[in-house]
Amino acid sequence: MCKRIQRLLISLCILVTFVFAQDTDVALTLQSNGDLDYDSSADIYGFQFATGGCTTGASGGDANAAGFIIQGGDGGIVLGFSFSGSFVPAGSGTLLVLEGDVYGNDCLSDFVFAGAEGASLSVEYGEGEDTSDDGGGGECIDDPDGALAANGFS
Repeated sequence: MCKRIQRLLISLCILVTFVFAQDTDVALTLQSNGDLDYDSSADIYGFQFATGGCTTGASGGDANAAGFIIQGGDGGIVLGFSFSGSFVPAGSGTLLVLEGDVYGNDCLSDFVFAGAEGASLSVEYGEGEDTSDDGGGGECIDDPDGALAANGFS
């Protein structure tokens, strides 16, 4: 009898794990140029996130193309939604472009994304590679971590 209860409890735990396991619906990546890129398995009907005071504006991208109203970006909260019920289709691209000193500051947080009928979408966030270039031409060597300069090379 004890082994039967033990197997039942293990089966129940496995079932609960599968029921409550949630994959990421929306993966966001902030690029060094301010593009907030997305890869979404669900349609996006609205979004909101905090900027921690590091943004001066937010506009454009697929959210704008979908007819979203984009509010904020001037140092507090960015909010995107549609009065007509339009959405950003599942897929990938640039959700919107953030202006200000956003890259590398970890200033974006508290992501809330909504899917069809207001369903909550899970979000994963990260920063992309810094692809900035000093524009110095072919004679210059980028030294992002200062290793060359520290050894007397300029």
